[in-house]
Amino acid sequence: MQTGKRVESAFMATALPTTQNRALQLETALRGIIRGNDSVVRTALVAVFARGHLLIEGVPGVGKTTLAQALARALDCEFQRIQFTSDMLPSDVLGISMYSVADQKFEFKRGPVFCNILLADEINRTTPKTQSALLEAMSERQVTVDRGSYPLPDPFLVIATQNPVEHHGTYPLPESQMDRFLMRVSMGYPEAGSEREIFKWEAGAARLDDVRPVFSGAEVAAMQNEVTHVRVDDALVNYALEIVKRTRESEQLSLGVSPRGAQMLYRAAQALAFIHGRGFCTPDDFKQLIVPVFAHRVLVNARYSSTMKKSEQSEQVLREIVDGVPVPV
Repeated sequence: MQTGKRVESAFMATALPTTQNRALQLETALRGIIRGNDSVVRTALVAVFARGHLLIEGVPGVGKTTLAQALARALDCEFQRIQFTSDMLPSDVLGISMYSVADQKFEFKRGPVFCNILLADEINRTTPKTQSALLEAMSERQVTVDRGSYPLPDPFLVIATQNPVEHHGTYPLPESQMDRFLMRVSMGYPEAGSEREIFKWEAGAARLDDVRPVFSGAEVAAMQNEVTHVRVDDALVNYALEIVKRTRESEQLSLGVSPRGAQMLYRAAQALAFIHGRGFCTPDDFKQLIVPVFAHRVLVNARYSSTMKKSEQSEQVLREIVDGVPVPV
């Protein structure tokens, strides 16, 4: 125990107090708008600083769109919203090449994906063809149309929402698409006290205009680079890889965590430590992120299906795996 304290004290020289204060200021601003879903707010911030994308599940009306708009305002970034429907085409997302009679050539008209924060609302309402239009943008942060590649702004974050797959008229995202999201979280109904404040217009959209920028887009991009310098001990790497290995060996799972998923956990843990103002990761940074980072990357074996939702089953299996792996000390 004494040794652990000495190690932590030695690392405190790499802590980031100024950044921590501003990160907490950003989190406070978002919590003033999104009441009763503090864990979702923290997860959204992890996605921002880890240079990842966020998938939010939940019924309509719980504040998914408001969260994305508040985040865009607090980061002073360009925000675009796409309401996905079954008749949308990839060009409605990416853009289209149009022939200019005056210039006698084709010109590319950029679509709404060219922004800093993109809200893909109800992404599972559109067809797989349109869903796949975001694959390159989310992975390589560029768009290729008619043999021309166009870089996306930096920072670039996709916040996608989807209704539970049990609802009618939905197209479940394929595994390749799900794997592009850093984390998936469930945004449920707020607590009674928070809902009372929302009901009285003390929170939510009524105060969205009051959100003031905390970081500029350039500052966010710089902080994303700083996150990569957060130290991760080899013992934590072994801990994470052991959990990944067990997801692949588990009889309850037909699909384990991919190498990309393991990398995403590493990056998310660095971002969480960064938000806490630390220059090093702790076991708790990894442990509390395993479910939101891994749950959408695994598939429950059909032989072990139950009356629970598929997302809840995968989360339960992951928790059991995590409980069985010794935490490094």
